Amino acid sequence: MAKQKTPPPQPPQGKKASKEQKSEKLFETGDGAVARITPRLRLHYEQVVRPQLQQQFNYKNPMQIPRLEKIVINMGVGKGEQEPKQLENAVRDLALISGQKPVVTVAKKAISNFRIRQGHRIGCKVTLRGDRMYVFLEKLINLVLPRIRDFAGVSPRSFDGRGNYSMGLREQILFPEIVYDQIDRLRGMDITICTTARTDEEALALLKALGMPFRQ
Repeated sequence: MAKQKTPPPQPPQGKKASKEQKSEKLFETGDGAVARITPRLRLHYEQVVRPQLQQQFNYKNPMQIPRLEKIVINMGVGKGEQEPKQLENAVRDLALISGQKPVVTVAKKAISNFRIRQGHRIGCKVTLRGDRMYVFLEKLINLVLPRIRDFAGVSPRSFDGRGNYSMGLREQILFPEIVYDQIDRLRGMDITICTTARTDEEALALLKALGMPFRQ
């Protein structure tokens, strides 16, 4: 009698599943088990960057070692209320770039010079955590930034004093997911990399170790 094969465990479903669990990539091995694919940059952080930072800053407690917390991508659309098609296309582009559904942002206060009222839809944003955060950062470092014309590195002065780094991109077509013939206009975006570092020096060392190409 043939031995009945045990079905592989299923990933958590519904509201009880965390955001990071929902973003995990799973594949089935030959024996029917389910394994998790860990992003390469996350493995690099755990195996190389953490020990390097602990030795460099002489941390006594492993919890002191800086790590990535989240990446926030914001795409502004100044006339989102007057031209809803532009906002719709921005949401589409950002979803392709990040692999996550964006949320629409609204104006917190009125700006008469730009004809913006409080509550007007002015853009969209996504907040990436867990594996999606590492996948996006690896793509940014290895594929997107080298596509910038005459690229000489990102500025090392764009930290906010609390270990967070911000940068801007002028065109969404730098990302390989965007097809040039299918876009209606060029759109820029702001990218903020939030870390648990207490100082800008520690955050700079973390991002350098992860491969961020800072300008000399």
